[in-house]
Amino acid sequence: MTQYAFYFDGTRCTGCKTCEFACRDYNDLQVGTTYRRVYEYEQGETVRDNAGCFTTSCVNYSVSVACNHCTDPACTKVCPTGAMHKDPDTGLVSVDTNKCIGCGYCHMACPYNAPKVDREKGHSVKCDGCKDRVLAGEDPVCVEACPARALAFGTREDLMKKYPDAQMADIAPLPEAKYTSPNLLIKPSADAKPAGTIDGIVANPLEVQ
Repeated sequence: MTQYAFYFDGTRCTGCKTCEFACRDYNDLQVGTTYRRVYEYEQGETVRDNAGCFTTSCVNYSVSVACNHCTDPACTKVCPTGAMHKDPDTGLVSVDTNKCIGCGYCHMACPYNAPKVDREKGHSVKCDGCKDRVLAGEDPVCVEACPARALAFGTREDLMKKYPDAQMADIAPLPEAKYTSPNLLIKPSADAKPAGTIDGIVANPLEVQ
């Protein structure tokens, strides 16, 4: 089976969120619904000592995340109707809206908060990797829109060859990759902290919920 994946270069990302806005526009998403989110991760503090000198341990970096089309997706395991499924030819995970009953189990199970339930439509919605664009030989719109070229898309095998410095998506604030084996490869920034680090915070929680 071919497995498509995303690549994210944390050394190039400026946190501009163009990828997020392009995705919203292309999919005509309502306010409050996002398929791709840019996390702003912060950690550390600045301290003044008795001599009046300041020292800092502050770090800040952005992580752009959509559905990771996991090798072992939690969302498909809990779906009672089979609506949430993984395409055997591409490895992309998407929703069969004719089967989905909007129960929300996929949303609750996904550690990346990728599927959402659209109550007006009555079913779950999520990033499908822009499968129609991919079948036409194009990149997902988020990848095409990134001005810093911090995103790439392709088969996991090709991405690993093209970006030998890529690692599993195992940096904060993401969950540990061992849970679902996400198909997201990352070149971490110099400040990136390991997944599971509890000392930092997501500075923009309302944007990524």
